Amino acid sequence: MISLLGTETKRFTELRRDIGGISHRMLTVTLRELERDGIITRTIYAVMPPRVEYTLTPMGHALLDAVGNLVTWAEVHLEEIDAARTVYDAQAERASALTRPATRGSQ
Repeated sequence: MISLLGTETKRFTELRRDIGGISHRMLTVTLRELERDGIITRTIYAVMPPRVEYTLTPMGHALLDAVGNLVTWAEVHLEEIDAARTVYDAQAERASALTRPATRGSQ
């Protein structure tokens, strides 16, 4: 999320769309924590419907600079990470199937 705010101010709905798969509540909780920590600022516009925008603070930009290499690494290796997870999950499923007790219907 911090990297999404690194280049521009975003509205809640933009962040939720860009992150994908995050619930409204989890995004709200995370944004509140980042605001409390001084990483982002939240600006509310008194219009109907209310508009809320989020942007990085100077401390947030410093954090982005510090973790920038990690974000870049994750982006470069995303396909490898996904492949490793797929292999791991398949192995875990096979191991779990071997240790499950047989059910009466399968005897």
